[in-house]
Amino acid sequence: MRHELTDYEWASIKSMLPNKPRGVPRVNDRRVLNGIFWVLRSGAPWRDLPDHFGPYTACYNRFVRWRRAGVWSRIIDALAAAHDAAVQMIDTSIVRVHQHGACIAKNQRQSIGRSRGGFTSKIHALVDGNGLPVRLALTPGEPHDNRLAGKLLSRLKPGSMLLADRGYDADWIRDLAMKKGAWANIPPKCNRNDPICFSPYLYRARNQIERFFNRIKQCRRVATRYDRLAANYLAFVQLASIRLWLRLYESACTTLGAPGDRQGVDGESPLR
Repeated sequence: MRHELTDYEWASIKSMLPNKPRGVPRVNDRRVLNGIFWVLRSGAPWRDLPDHFGPYTACYNRFVRWRRAGVWSRIIDALAAAHDAAVQMIDTSIVRVHQHGACIAKNQRQSIGRSRGGFTSKIHALVDGNGLPVRLALTPGEPHDNRLAGKLLSRLKPGSMLLADRGYDADWIRDLAMKKGAWANIPPKCNRNDPICFSPYLYRARNQIERFFNRIKQCRRVATRYDRLAANYLAFVQLASIRLWLRLYESACTTLGAPGDRQGVDGESPLR
């Protein structure tokens, strides 16, 4: 069925899932994950999950329980550990909040903001030179783009080049990059008086982060926020990002070797 995990993707992710050696055997993990990814891609309510994925309550409860346990965060951190650190790009993307996701008290605590067009949330992302996510965060839609720049850039590696749009042209961001041993290639604002070293040619590569947002928004559960809880919506963003990393590894292994022999040079999985 469409959107289900391939054999390679399942083999890569299986070892990162929680292990439950004792007690009542739980529902098949692969079937549950396929159900979660089906909801992610289709944007359908959990109750509309097809029967062959099992009870929708099992998929929803597993999704929430593993989110609370930090499973999705650990998986994407493990996959992104091998990212290309030569180029880093930071940006945000606005997402409309559906009326079913906005009916919760004190929306400001759930990263929901009110704008002229209605309720919105903002995805903050740091990606590598290939447009693959390294760090993700969520805020209400109205705060400035660089609000979480310090948090996302805290692990910036020496020798990296940081690409960002004019919204990130701030002295403290440039100073932060300099302290990390990186170079911030950010176009200066029109009101900046002091000269800034900026390369328009290198800046052209920043379209990779725009492509990243376009790819994850192919998942309807990301393109529109239906979730009341910010943690659940961010988990869906992480799952869409995990799928991008898994497909990259699968494509690389298919290119380097035969599909039936997808192992590294030392005979181990390329994810380990």
